[in-house]
Amino acid sequence: MNRTKARILKQFGVFFLGLSFVCSTGTFAEETKQAAISDYFNVRSFGASGDSETDDTAAFQKALDAAEKAGGGVVYAPRGNYFFTGHLNVPKAVTLAGIWQSVPAHNGIRNRGTPKPTDDGTTFLVTGDAGREDGPAFITLNTNSTLKGVVLYYPQQNVDDEPKPYPWAIAMRGKNPAVLAVEMLNPYNGIDATRNERHLIRDVHGQPIRRGIMVDAIYDIGRIENVHFNPWWSTRPKLFKWQMENGEAFIFGRSDWEYVYNTFCFGYKIGYKFIKSRRGVCNGNFLGIGADDCYTALLVEECAPFGLLITNGEFVSFHGPDPTMIEVSENNRGSIRFVNCAFWGPCNQIAKIGGKGTVGFSDCTFTQWGGKEGNRPAIQAQSGTVLIRGCEFRQDRPQIELGKDVDRAIIAENIFTGSERIINKSKGNIQLGLNISN
Repeated sequence: MNRTKARILKQFGVFFLGLSFVCSTGTFAEETKQAAISDYFNVRSFGASGDSETDDTAAFQKALDAAEKAGGGVVYAPRGNYFFTGHLNVPKAVTLAGIWQSVPAHNGIRNRGTPKPTDDGTTFLVTGDAGREDGPAFITLNTNSTLKGVVLYYPQQNVDDEPKPYPWAIAMRGKNPAVLAVEMLNPYNGIDATRNERHLIRDVHGQPIRRGIMVDAIYDIGRIENVHFNPWWSTRPKLFKWQMENGEAFIFGRSDWEYVYNTFCFGYKIGYKFIKSRRGVCNGNFLGIGADDCYTALLVEECAPFGLLITNGEFVSFHGPDPTMIEVSENNRGSIRFVNCAFWGPCNQIAKIGGKGTVGFSDCTFTQWGGKEGNRPAIQAQSGTVLIRGCEFRQDRPQIELGKDVDRAIIAENIFTGSERIINKSKGNIQLGLNISN
């Protein structure tokens, strides 16, 4: 009886083993079949050389077009220095990616002994359309397409001379285009983030010389996060002087709720510039933004009535013909609020305010101002409505001047170093109170 049972169990064991082998073989065959349908396209397989000399434009575009034909995918550029004389169009649902998972730094051209852009990783050497600004961008992103993990380097720019014009390095179009972990080492113009919806620009570093990021014609919320523009490529006198006299790091035209978070720029004529384009003006939320050593840290030519909300900002100006932290032009009709912001550097004045809009400073710290003679007020309001509440003025110099065209102002609960020095030329409704001085 036991022998019969053992024989039956043995037969069933062989049966199940065979069944398991058949099933696993079928599964393996199915997995092999699925693996043949790839969403990964290596540019080397399409003829890219990455040798710093051979033009890889056509090879990259073949890979990008193949990914589009497949319904989307990742076009991967492994370690190498890829030379380009033309332009790339990244189709919808396609990602163009290099090796970097976090934005790298390559300041070895400026500082010997540190990494240069051709030492490691995935570097794009851009040369097309040198001498002109109005050509197509080097890389154009479209709906749901992404550029990630690469270094953009313009090898024909001269560290010792005024910059050579180029078109935009990157243009963002369609819906949900993204630029992630990209180092723009020395483009003339950086990112054209206009005419799209819900763009995402995150972890972008470098030294764009003329313009960093341009935002306009955005009717659905765009986002800019962790962007850092610093002169890592060149601080040679002729080039850097040109950048200081002409450069604009962040430019905002029409954008319906732009969200900007943890951004910084150093060494520009204007750090943050708000303009009225033919499509309109900007409103948005700006948190943790900074501008250091800019002739004017933040300029508002015009903004939307719903407002610019600027919180936890840091602004520094000490060079230029009239170093100023904040300037609001006479054309502005919108509302601008600075909350918990810090201002320092030996500037002429913290703010010059014009227009008929509202400008408010709340819980801010003003450290240095006054010009060489020390007699300029920190905040000079010529017109409009002004709110200055709960701020600290840390120098014993004139604090506030209200011009004759200021309609309304509330100046309250501020702390002054030295005596209270408020110059009021306005005939409007002005409320002063609860300010404290030494």
